[in-house]
Formats: sequence, C-alpha cells, structure tokens
Amino acid sequence: MITRSVTVEEIDDLYLIWNDHINASALYRRALREEMEVRGVDPNELRDLLERAREQGYTLEEIAADTNRFDDLQSLVEDQQSRPTAEDATDG
Repeated sequence: MITRSVTVEEIDDLYLIWNDHINASALYRRALREEMEVRGVDPNELRDLLERAREQGYTLEEIAADTNRFDDLQSLVEDQQSRPTAEDATDG
C-alpha cells in the first residue's frame, strides 16, 4: 500500500488529537469510496480490474501512466485479453 501525505487543517488535527481512537486512514478511504460512488465507480470492480492488469504484467506506475479513468483501465485490461498470445499463434 502506498502512503500519501494529506494536508489537514489545525481544527482537523485538534479533533484527531482529542479523538485519538479515530482511524484517520479509514476516514480517508471512506471519503475516497464516497467520491468513487459519486462518479459511478464501483470500488470492487476497480480492484478487480487493477488486479487483472497487474496479472497481465503491468506495474501500478504503468497503469497510472497509460490510464486516467476507470474506462481507460477497463479498455487496457480487455485489449490485453483479446490479443492472441505467442502460444495461441503456434496452435493455429
């Protein structure tokens, strides 16, 4: 998992100090899931596509460079799956 820095206002920091039982990472993830929902992205589908792209040999950096939205990632994965492999070419 990648660690990103997030800017918090002093009031956020104070509130988290007062409530140190709150998992700030979980809050961040929840906010991202809500943003995905607003934009019509199913996190489970996104996770599945990312895993499939990784299985096809793409690194996270390559995926980020070659795509900038859910539909791009879906196309990347599906295009790769529709290409014949070297093994398929010798079977014919």
